[in-house]
Amino acid sequence: MGRPLELATVAERAGDVPVGAVVVGPDGDVIGEGHNVREAWEDPTGHAEIVAIRAAAQVLGSWRLIGCTLVVTLEPCVMCAGAMVLARVPVCVFGAFDPKAGACGSVWDVARDPRANHRVEVVGGVRQEECARLLLDFFAARRLR
Repeated sequence: MGRPLELATVAERAGDVPVGAVVVGPDGDVIGEGHNVREAWEDPTGHAEIVAIRAAAQVLGSWRLIGCTLVVTLEPCVMCAGAMVLARVPVCVFGAFDPKAGACGSVWDVARDPRANHRVEVVGGVRQEECARLLLDFFAARRLR
């Protein structure tokens, strides 16, 4: 979770919601990373997870991220959980829970829905306080403006 936290601060410095993600390949090396770039790219799909998944697919030369783990500072949303399912990501590890938009157990459980053609093993709450603090501080500062 160390590298995703670093990437989250990059997003924050760029004025975006501080979320960072990495994809760890089957051999344990980071093969994709990303942070939120919605503001920078003016792209609603510019979530950290999507950026990291795209980068990992390029490295592997395949859209199937078999044997990989996605590590992200915030519980994935519906779009990102759907991307994990479609990319066949076997494991997702996240930091802070998202009680408003989380799709790995908090609001929805897209990642583990038995109706889908693939289910993701989910491990939540890793370094939860650090991950949540970044988000809480970011939004508190925005409300003060």
